Amino acid sequence: MTVPIIDTHIHLFDPTRKQGIPWPPKDNAKLYKPALPDRYRKMVTPLGVVGAIKVEASPWVEDNQWVLDLIAKDPIIVGIIGNLEPGKPEFRKNFDRFHKNPLLLGLRYGNLWDRDFHAGVANPAVIADLKVLADAGLTMDSANPNPALIKDLLHLSDTLPNLRIMIDHLPQITIPTLAVENKAYETNLEKFRTRKQVYVKVSSVLRRVDGRVPTDLPFYKARLDQLFDVFGPDRVVYGSDWPNSDNWDDYSKVLAVVHEYFSAKGQAIAEKYFWKNSVAAYRWKKRAANQPSL
Repeated sequence: MTVPIIDTHIHLFDPTRKQGIPWPPKDNAKLYKPALPDRYRKMVTPLGVVGAIKVEASPWVEDNQWVLDLIAKDPIIVGIIGNLEPGKPEFRKNFDRFHKNPLLLGLRYGNLWDRDFHAGVANPAVIADLKVLADAGLTMDSANPNPALIKDLLHLSDTLPNLRIMIDHLPQITIPTLAVENKAYETNLEKFRTRKQVYVKVSSVLRRVDGRVPTDLPFYKARLDQLFDVFGPDRVVYGSDWPNSDNWDDYSKVLAVVHEYFSAKGQAIAEKYFWKNSVAAYRWKKRAANQPSL
């Protein structure tokens, strides 16, 4: 089937900049080269991808502006998830500055840049800043999930029920092997079934196991089934994690696994996963004629 695809998780950076970049590291030859919109477009256009959301992978405040300037004239990028740390004295000033740009769709906050997410969701200053985000109608992306983060996201969704939350890369989570810990994780995950403001990004699906990266759907199906069962057809979205995904395999292989899985569920569900749900989650606006809209 032919379904237009919005990729809700890519990274853009340029290590040739004078100021350099904080990530990826220089010793990662696969990633340490310019990852810019033109390179992305040439790679994904033949695969049916018509738009993307850039998720910030830098803690430098001014890199939010660098990205906004970069994508201003490039409509394949429909928006960005910025990176500002809630709870910091300068948060409101910086948020007000970047929020003036309609391409800012939200902020990323989670297990990233040595931030203590567990302490954060118990900090009134952090909650107050995230309320500003929620009241502005923007989305919070989590980062790098583990069972503790899942538990903390439940707490956050109770504290700020009007905050839209996107759980990144949940297929990549390391599931506890101890029975009691696994039970706690399963119980917490199940609670998201009724939290309609919480979405899951079915991204970073491929995993390395015993030195190899399987690319066949049956290897991943059980975990995908679990997430689809909990979040349902209306709260799952597509993300590639490019170019970080190159650490596992080519973009086409990353896309092929989820394309096979969701295409088997029929046109209507495939459309929800590949673009319609991302509109509900991020409220992005089309910037190019070939991009879909509700």
